[in-house]
Amino acid sequence: MIEDGKIFIGASRNPDDSINKPEYLDLRFGNRHGLVTGATGTGKTVTLQVLAEGFSRAGVPVFAADIKGDLSGIAAKGEPKDFLTTRAEQIGFTDYEFDQFPVIFWDLFGEKGHRVRTTVAEMGPLLLARLMDASEPQEGVINIAFKIADQAGLPLLDLKDFTSLLNYMGENATALSTQYGLISKASVGSIQRALLVLEQQGAEHFFGEPALKISDIMRTSNNGYGQISVLAADKLMMNPRLYATFLLWLLSELFEELPEVGDPAKPKLVFFFDEAHLLFNDAPKVLVERVEQVVRLIRSKGVGVYFVTQNPLDVPETVLAQLGNRVQHALRAYSPREQKAVKTAADTFRPNPAFDCAAVITNLGTGEALVSTLEAKGAPSIVERTLIRPPSGRVGPLTDSERQQVMDKSPVLGVYDEDVDRESAFEMLAARARKAAEAEAAKRAQEEAAQHQPESTTSGWSLPGFGGSDDDNQGRGQSRGRASGYQRETVVEAAMKSVARTVATQVGRALVRGILGSLKR
Repeated sequence: MIEDGKIFIGASRNPDDSINKPEYLDLRFGNRHGLVTGATGTGKTVTLQVLAEGFSRAGVPVFAADIKGDLSGIAAKGEPKDFLTTRAEQIGFTDYEFDQFPVIFWDLFGEKGHRVRTTVAEMGPLLLARLMDASEPQEGVINIAFKIADQAGLPLLDLKDFTSLLNYMGENATALSTQYGLISKASVGSIQRALLVLEQQGAEHFFGEPALKISDIMRTSNNGYGQISVLAADKLMMNPRLYATFLLWLLSELFEELPEVGDPAKPKLVFFFDEAHLLFNDAPKVLVERVEQVVRLIRSKGVGVYFVTQNPLDVPETVLAQLGNRVQHALRAYSPREQKAVKTAADTFRPNPAFDCAAVITNLGTGEALVSTLEAKGAPSIVERTLIRPPSGRVGPLTDSERQQVMDKSPVLGVYDEDVDRESAFEMLAARARKAAEAEAAKRAQEEAAQHQPESTTSGWSLPGFGGSDDDNQGRGQSRGRASGYQRETVVEAAMKSVARTVATQVGRALVRGILGSLKR
């Protein structure tokens, strides 16, 4: 049942439960995206594993998030089990064999895989604002911060870089507001508090260097299999917003870096977005539009995106319309929303006159699904009630020792495991602040020394650099010496000294702003 250029998904059944025909996903349409939906416990993870194995076997790299840890077993050879062999016999899968697949484990926290990071600059203001659930005024301040960093040459690599930039903006809010628009100290403070929350949730592990290279998730192994990148997401799911933002960032990076290839014979990469509802929950309109744009255009770069979620209503209609290959596992229909989801799922399929989609969806068994893929000229096939084939890799998680053995043989071993902290905004702003402080201290010392010099001049006033030098006094004639004891300043003397102090203070402040990077060019 394995054919070149196609991925065997399973075998469809007739209304009398007899086997109808094998069901395939054509690799030519693998970049037309897909959707895998179904209630908990209906077999979505196994379906995801079957698809990932099929793409890998065809030489297509795969990236997938492992929410429960079950997907890690794809790195080990499958083991004979009754339910696997029974399913193979049931669908007539006579050439069923166990196999293992090349896997790279990734983990934002570096515990169950190689560290995966990006920089604050690469994340960008839109996704960073989404990560912090920023309000519109706060998002405006974040955009200004990125603008200042770009113009001042301040690399934003990790959270401490961004925090130090916000500190600078808060201290110079009035001066910067005249150039970039209103910078509210309250908004700056709110963003700083949000950053503190992110740090407590472990987001600081995500930002830094070395940043992930897209080429490292697009590898093929020596035997021609596509490398499967598995992101350990069990701990990451404790912060759902970070999980969704990270995967969206990765999609955006793929979109921006990969060249146009049109419609290749097979995808360059397949990306599985598990728990996809987290991406769209409470997402602002601009973010949904961004996702729709990426999904629509990334196809021409050879990347297929497959959303995995419980309910088809979790995905906005504008995105749902872009998903050509669909696998629908069983749905429950107890509540009005669930009943609407069943109807929505049924209406998205090309009808099969042999059965009622809406009725079948609620009665599908575990490991059974409605399947419709693109065929011929890219038109969807008639939906078929399909028994999903058994996977070739292990069904279930690896042990810790087995996972470590895979990591020890990883092609990226040692590349991302150690942090690199080069000079960036934090160090540059700190250095500028030190220089400014030293310059101001030296200036004050000079002023104090000048004030303590003995006065032997005329009734005029004296300040270094503002007139009243010894030569001037000699030219005007011998000055009168000040009598010993206290002598009250004249009104003119007091006024002129006040003006001089004001001028000197303003010059000093301008000097400090220039050193700290007020960006006046």
